[in-house]
Amino acid sequence: MDSTSLATLGRHLQTLRQDRALSLSQLACAAGIAKSNLSRLEQGSGNPTLDTLWRLAVQLHVPFGTLVAPVSVLLGEEDGVQVRLIDQGQDSPQVDVYWMRCDAHTERRAEAHTPGARERLTLVSGTLEAGPEGETRWLSPGQSLTFAADTPHLYRTAELTATLILTITYDPEESVP
Repeated sequence: MDSTSLATLGRHLQTLRQDRALSLSQLACAAGIAKSNLSRLEQGSGNPTLDTLWRLAVQLHVPFGTLVAPVSVLLGEEDGVQVRLIDQGQDSPQVDVYWMRCDAHTERRAEAHTPGARERLTLVSGTLEAGPEGETRWLSPGQSLTFAADTPHLYRTAELTATLILTITYDPEESVP
């Protein structure tokens, strides 16, 4: 992420934290990150991983898209995975749509999202194994998969890069817009 996007994300993160009357220490501890890392992130000088951003969104009780909505750039490329927010619905339930690309021979383990969250993947190109751990399924282009995302899940590719559209629907009882 460029410095302008990091600064924008940092200010937004700080506003969300303060709106919930959480101290830096409280949020950092709940998200399992160092207080100094959270402070740097809020100051726009951190370099957050996708996992860190997901944990912060879960602890703030907001959809991931709400946390990253002010940033229109690629949210990062780590461990062969790129993610970009396409759109965020404003209705209830909250629905976020992402573009995601997984390089060949990539395995990404995702932590549980907020309770009641569901993912729907539609594979655009390549092949992809996805779903809750222990219940994954291989997809070919054009195929879709829907699963509960409030448990750990994974995305795995073999010899082909995979591109997909990912829709996350949040339980309206669990997320605060």
